[in-house]
Amino acid sequence: MAEPAALRRLATRVAVSAWLGALAVPASAAPSSIPAESLAGFSFAQHPGAGLPLGEALRDESGRPVRLGNFFSGRPVILAFEYFRCPGLCGLVLDHLATSLTQIPLMPGRDFEVIAIGIDPADTPADAAMLKARHLARGTFADGGGFHFLTGEARDVSAVADAVGFRYAWDGAIEQFAHPAGIVIAAPNGTVSRYLLGVDYAPLDLRLGIVEAAQGTIAAPASRLLLLCYGYDPARGRYSLAAERLIEAVAAASVAAIALLILAAARRPGRAPSRSGRP
Repeated sequence: MAEPAALRRLATRVAVSAWLGALAVPASAAPSSIPAESLAGFSFAQHPGAGLPLGEALRDESGRPVRLGNFFSGRPVILAFEYFRCPGLCGLVLDHLATSLTQIPLMPGRDFEVIAIGIDPADTPADAAMLKARHLARGTFADGGGFHFLTGEARDVSAVADAVGFRYAWDGAIEQFAHPAGIVIAAPNGTVSRYLLGVDYAPLDLRLGIVEAAQGTIAAPASRLLLLCYGYDPARGRYSLAAERLIEAVAAASVAAIALLILAAARRPGRAPSRSGRP
C-alpha cells in the first residue's frame, strides 16, 4: 500500500488535473468564432531538432531591441509563449515552471535561460515587465536574473512560434487567443531539444531536459496532450460552463483523495505487541 504522503501527492495531482481540464472547456456564455472541431488543431506540432530563427527582432521588458539569438550564449533556453494579458492558464505555466525550477540544483542565468514571448502584437514591454514582476517578485528568483520577457511584431513572433510548432489564433468573438499550454527546451545552438506539455512540469523532467539540451540531445516528441489556454468569458469575468465542471471535478477528486487517505490509515499495520507484554 502506498504511503499517505505519496497518496497526498497523487491526490493533489489529480485535483490539479481536474481543475485544469475544467478550465480548458470553452465557455458557453460567450460563443467562440473557432469551431469546436478545429480546437484539436491548436495542439503543439512538435518539431524536435528544428532550428530556431535566432535573427528575429524582439524587445525585452525594458523596451530594448534584442535578437532572439542574444539569449543563446552557451546555455540551454526554456522557451514559453505567453499572452501577457491572458485571463486563463498562461499564469499557471509560468508559476508552475518557476516553482519546479526552485526544486532543481540548476540556476537561471548560470545554467540556462528562460524566455517568455508575448504572442499578442498589442503586448508591450510594460506588459512584459509587469508580468515578470508578478511572477518573480518574491521567492528564489526575485532578482529576475536569467528570465527574459519579450515582445515583438506579429511576423517576428510568428516566425519563432512556427519554428517550434506553437499554434495560436485570435478569437474575436470572445477577444482572446486560443493556444496550447507547454514549454520548449532548446539547445545552446538554438535547436529544439525537448517539449514539456501542459502546465505541470516535474522537477526531474525539467532537470533532465536542461542537462540533455546542454549536451545537444534531441528527445523524442512528448506524448500528445491538448490543454488549451482558452474559454474564459470576459463579459462575465469567469468560466461559465467550465466553472460548473470545475466544482464537480474538484469535489470528486477531493472525495477520492480523502477516501484514499482513510483507506491507507486503516490498512497501515499496527505496532506488534512485545512478547514481554510491555508496550
